[in-house]
Amino acid sequence: MISVAISSALVAAAPPSNPNPAKRLDKCSSMAELKQLHSQIIRLGLSSDNDVMGRAIKFCALSKSGDLVYAHQLFDKMPQPDAFIYNTLIRGYLQCYLARECLILYLRMLQDSVFPNNFTFPSLVRACCIDNWVVEGKQIHAHVVKFGFLNDGFSQNNLLYMYVSFGLLEEARRVFDKMPRRDVVSWTTLISGYSQLGLVNDAYDVFRSMPNRNSATWNAMIAAYVQHNRFHEAFALFNEMRTENVELDRYVIASMLSACTKLGALEQGEWIHGYIKKNDIKMDTKLATTIIDMYCKCGCLEKAFEVFNELPSKGISTWNCMIGGFAMHGRGEVAIEIFKAMEREAAAPDNITFLNVLSACAHSGLVETGRHYFKHMTEVHGLEPRMEHYGCMVDLFGRAGLLEEARKLVEEEMPMEADAGVLGALVGACKIHGNFELGEKFGKRLIELDPNNSGRYVLLANLYATAGKWDDVAKIRRLMNDRGVKKAPGFSVIEMEGMVSEFIAGGRAHPESREIYSKLDEVLERIKSLGYVPDTDGVLQDIDEEEKENPLNHHSEKLAIAFGLLKTKPGQTIRITKNLRVCRDCHQASKLISKAFDREIIVRDRNRFHHFKNGECSCNEF
Repeated sequence: MISVAISSALVAAAPPSNPNPAKRLDKCSSMAELKQLHSQIIRLGLSSDNDVMGRAIKFCALSKSGDLVYAHQLFDKMPQPDAFIYNTLIRGYLQCYLARECLILYLRMLQDSVFPNNFTFPSLVRACCIDNWVVEGKQIHAHVVKFGFLNDGFSQNNLLYMYVSFGLLEEARRVFDKMPRRDVVSWTTLISGYSQLGLVNDAYDVFRSMPNRNSATWNAMIAAYVQHNRFHEAFALFNEMRTENVELDRYVIASMLSACTKLGALEQGEWIHGYIKKNDIKMDTKLATTIIDMYCKCGCLEKAFEVFNELPSKGISTWNCMIGGFAMHGRGEVAIEIFKAMEREAAAPDNITFLNVLSACAHSGLVETGRHYFKHMTEVHGLEPRMEHYGCMVDLFGRAGLLEEARKLVEEEMPMEADAGVLGALVGACKIHGNFELGEKFGKRLIELDPNNSGRYVLLANLYATAGKWDDVAKIRRLMNDRGVKKAPGFSVIEMEGMVSEFIAGGRAHPESREIYSKLDEVLERIKSLGYVPDTDGVLQDIDEEEKENPLNHHSEKLAIAFGLLKTKPGQTIRITKNLRVCRDCHQASKLISKAFDREIIVRDRNRFHHFKNGECSCNEF
């Protein structure tokens, strides 16, 4: 009745040439237009009308073209604002992350005896999440109960989200268990909550207990596995999802591409890329960059470059990804050419761009080019070098044997104290080039700077081992034990026919281990005829990569290569991902295997890619 009366009054009052201002409020596009309409509303005597003014306040509070301050001014002049107006203004403050103002407005609402409704509490609950207001959140929860909204799914889902964001899983579970009706949002929120606290098995139990699952729920569980580096479970669930013909959305695709990237699972990544094209899923810049990154890190630069070239427009992240891809594969010259093309297209490079450019120079031994671009980033693009850029230059000089230049950069030229990454590059270079004194000096600083990182201790221990200082090696081991620092175990993975197999040094858990070891014996005999001699000194030095008590011949990458030779056709490329760096012995063995069996073997270790072909490696020992 009220709305009909208002509508009639507006029609009677407004001249035919001037449309109803209440209706025009719903189509308003600017504050200037809103203020003109407001003046008409005042002239029509409707400035106290909740329906009309509610529309004006809604535009001011929620529109991107609105003005929250003006919205509150309109609100203050209302004699009796209703719940809709209060809720609208609360939502406006929530959009601006003004949690305190949300709660103050709610208190005013109660003081004015305006009864909250089911649209009031979700915004208040979210406001409490902004600054982690646990006490206030629990008070709002009590009001949800007090005002009779326990059966409101929207309010309950927001309470569930609130407790999950607080990390209070017991409270979240109580809300969940008492919900009369649970929708997909309820289940997915609880799964994500368990995942955020690292309780992935509990998340899986919730997932399995769901009566009906949609793509969002599958993604929540897959994402939980991916985020916690449980890639095998992620792939198993993804394959189950495919078997059940669940439609893959962009979120599932992004999660699985991330898993493919981490494990180097090219076949799965190619299937996902094909699914995207087959189902006409929009290839925006973000998705395209994710695919390019997957191909780069799965050792397939050609396909990465193909996707890159097909893009009609490229964002900065796409350029950076492609430059970085060629950099990690030791294709420094190509990376530089792409950077030049980027500049020709007037795409402004950022700090990540130059980090990739300098990395490309370091991995390809392009010392003078590196010097040029280190100056270029400041002189041409006005970007000041950060810690990581200095780290690249130290790595560049160190790999090239210019240790004095690297030292001078660290001790005299850097405007900040070198971090562990920079010092690690210098110590690693000292080990490679046999500068014991400089390496020991910075190696000790490195351990004190990063005392919980096993790699720092190992680097210094390897330096001592290279110099034959076994007493000092033993001291480093004891120091690690005393501080409770554990070495990361080494493993290698290989994907065959969509299945990912993982190997550890000397491991026999694989169902075909007998055949794999038999094949490896054959491989070793073959390369011995080409001059292979096991590098036993390397085993003593590389104590971090795989324990020296494991037979040298049974390092994880050798087992993965043997498996690859067993399962692939002659001439087919073998791709392996290793979580640590490749030791010297396996590096030499891989070169000879590529020659003996006429195969290209691509190994991605923690630093870079190694393309072994015809007895050579793409890294050129850099």
